[in-house]
Amino acid sequence: MEPRPKSGPYMAIVLAAFCILTCRPTILDSGMVSTSSPEIFIDAAADSGLDFHHENGASGHYYFCEIVGSGCAFFDFDNDGDLDVYLVQSGSADAVPEQDAPMDKLYRNDGVLDQGVFRLSFTDVTASSGIKASGYGMGVATGDVDNDGFTDLYLTQFGANSLWRNMGDGSFQDITEQAGVNDLRWSTSAAFFDYDLDGFLDLFVVNYTDFRLTNNKDCVNEGELDYCGPLSYQPITDSLFRNRGDGTFENVSGPAGFLNSPSTGLGVVCADFNNDGWQDIYVANDKKPNHLWLNLGDGRFENDALFRGNALDAQGLAEASMGVDAADFDNDGDDDLFMTHLAGETNTLYVNDGKGYFKDYSVNTGLGPASFAFTAFGCAFLDIDNDGWQDIISVNGAVKAVESLKLNNEPFPYAQSDQLFQNKNSSFTEISHKASILALPTVSRGLAIGDVDNDGDADALVNDNNGQVRLLINQVGQNSNWLGIRISGSGRRDMLGTRLAIHRLNLPTQWRRVRTDASYLSANDPRILIGLGESPDFESVTVFWLDGSVEQWTDLPANQYSTLVKGGGTEPSLDIP
Repeated sequence: MEPRPKSGPYMAIVLAAFCILTCRPTILDSGMVSTSSPEIFIDAAADSGLDFHHENGASGHYYFCEIVGSGCAFFDFDNDGDLDVYLVQSGSADAVPEQDAPMDKLYRNDGVLDQGVFRLSFTDVTASSGIKASGYGMGVATGDVDNDGFTDLYLTQFGANSLWRNMGDGSFQDITEQAGVNDLRWSTSAAFFDYDLDGFLDLFVVNYTDFRLTNNKDCVNEGELDYCGPLSYQPITDSLFRNRGDGTFENVSGPAGFLNSPSTGLGVVCADFNNDGWQDIYVANDKKPNHLWLNLGDGRFENDALFRGNALDAQGLAEASMGVDAADFDNDGDDDLFMTHLAGETNTLYVNDGKGYFKDYSVNTGLGPASFAFTAFGCAFLDIDNDGWQDIISVNGAVKAVESLKLNNEPFPYAQSDQLFQNKNSSFTEISHKASILALPTVSRGLAIGDVDNDGDADALVNDNNGQVRLLINQVGQNSNWLGIRISGSGRRDMLGTRLAIHRLNLPTQWRRVRTDASYLSANDPRILIGLGESPDFESVTVFWLDGSVEQWTDLPANQYSTLVKGGGTEPSLDIP
């Protein structure tokens, strides 16, 4: 049966009643977690050497920026075939940066094969990398901006942003000023994508509000001081930087059409939503209508979200949008949207009709009511069990103090449990109880997805606000067959925006998009993972390049990674089988 959109003036009351009966509480007691089935995730951060602790510098002034960050990234900075980790730090918003202030960290993956098992081990290489990011950090975006085959980093902050060029020898160089991509406003998420199809990655930067320490307001929750929301400050505009191809960028925000639409952006994802061959931009705005910037193909963008059905929810309300991801969850050939929201709202699933028009299908798919009690940030589509259907993970943490935690004298009373939803033929069932690590109360923010141990299933990296990093290793996906693909052009550059169709006999075609963006303040593994289920057989993989050309591969091996090169070739995979 086709799901129906949520509607009706009393839907909020219905959802509230539903949650009273069915939603999990904010904090799960360990006795409530089922032990009858294998754990989906285990946390390997401590054992593997990821010792990062995020500090938000909570000052007692309730500076707005303290409750928002921070992000993280999976990326292969040294091109050795395994995913390294970047973690964004914040620190103190009103302190002068000092030499010993907490900074972002880069961890190199030094995992090795041991009797057929990949043993994870991370080494902190921040000092040798030359990266010195000691400002109040927010997010990270990854992409090869100069087509030299090495992935570069763009860092957003409550303050000055920065672009770090990967020199290919383990070190990075700050090229912000010469590249022309600085922004002194409060930036959150960012995305690399090729909007003009010239072969060079452009940069879109999402900005939040005009909050500054000098205009900090006192906001009240239940009679006590607490963090303000976005409507307490003026919205600001987002930025588009065009890559000139010579190491510099041009700020084209004005001619592209972005300067007349200030808002409160937190999340961003780029994809061809209306299937016209041009990469579009979708921005998740906090308590403001979301933006769907359709690429007109002549350097201009037009916000068509209201007409296309994904500016507001089914009741016509603007929600507190934080995280966002786009994927073809129903295997019908177009990218749908999933968004995270504030407690008292619901997370939202917008279904694409194939022409870039969307409907809110949150309730009938099972995603809406289950999220009503949570404030969610990072989110992602991922095929957790490699059955060919993309599931959803969302990581949660309040922005207003939780009363029960205040009564328990918790010093930072904003923790909630996280959620995992299994996709069965386009309908979702919450299976969070099968991953007890998700039940631990945390103030989760950034979430990145990638196969960090190269065993063919999706793992997760979570950067918790004012907490310890978590590395969630998938324990169930390797029980099914899979296909791993890296898409490359000249210089082994990941061809972001490229679409793949995986054809299988008598089964739905699976569609995937090469990307590093989406979620919240974070960057993902650009490689493609396709779950094949019980059978390793598939007919072919068709690659739709951004320049309009199409190529097909029929002889790729299952249960290992292959690199597909534009022009019809393949490369020996560096990835550990």
